Amino acid sequence: MSRLRLCFMGTPDFAVASLAALLEAGHDLAAVYTRAPRPARRGHHVQRSPVHELALARGLAVCHPAGLRDPAEQARFAALGVDAAIVVAYGLILPAPLLRAPRLGCLNIHASLLPRWRGAAPIQRALLAGDRETGISIMQMDAGLDTGPVLRQRAVLIAADEDAGSLHDKLAALGAEMIVEILAAPPRPDPQPKEGVTYARKIEKADTVLDWSRPAVELERAVRAFRPAPGTSTSLAGEAIKIWRTRLVSEKLPPGVIGQNLVVGCGEGALAVEELQRAGGKRMSAAQFLRGRPLVPGARFG
Repeated sequence: MSRLRLCFMGTPDFAVASLAALLEAGHDLAAVYTRAPRPARRGHHVQRSPVHELALARGLAVCHPAGLRDPAEQARFAALGVDAAIVVAYGLILPAPLLRAPRLGCLNIHASLLPRWRGAAPIQRALLAGDRETGISIMQMDAGLDTGPVLRQRAVLIAADEDAGSLHDKLAALGAEMIVEILAAPPRPDPQPKEGVTYARKIEKADTVLDWSRPAVELERAVRAFRPAPGTSTSLAGEAIKIWRTRLVSEKLPPGVIGQNLVVGCGEGALAVEELQRAGGKRMSAAQFLRGRPLVPGARFG
């Protein structure tokens, strides 16, 4: 395999495996672009992105511009003289001059089988929709939102108990494996089909609030889609409660009403809550929760 001069552009944990794989394959990383460090949630320390931390540990040059539309910033990128830019969940839009600058263009590792789930949250949206499979698409980037031609796709089955954390790890590893293969022998890109386009819009806080009037099967998917973060939420007598693990059951209760053993009625069917968390507390089992807070008949979530 020929050694290529690359620029890597990524930010979260999902991108770390791909950067590590490119280094392991012996490619020359001219620079790593990532989002700028931000203040941590607690304390006054500045927190670097996972990609930033790996790049520093490996002695790589790190760039974290606030934007990429400044002509001076675009000239700086072009001056790197890279063969290709590898983009993985970077977080900034690449304007046309950056897309054109590398000899082989900009290749994006996207966590879905395009054109399904273009956009910001493909892993969560696939779980919320109850998809049977998802995968990785390596795409030649163009000016659209995940609209470029695809070099290669590989599917992954979604297990019945899959959550966003386990699916994230599978897809991150697969994307790292695939980008090394593609750089070794680049295939011809194929245009995406015009049929089957869906958009994975960004996750908002409202998406994580459980609406007990919805079918139990949809709520169970939501619990898995937002685990390990940010978690799904509800309330009990005004207290915020996080719901971390549930199981579909056949009991019949009015929506939101809590029966024995923390079984909760839904619009269709019911859920047995197996793991939950009170505000400021630790995660606990249903039995632990009920020992600390016995429920009166007719108690209701939401």
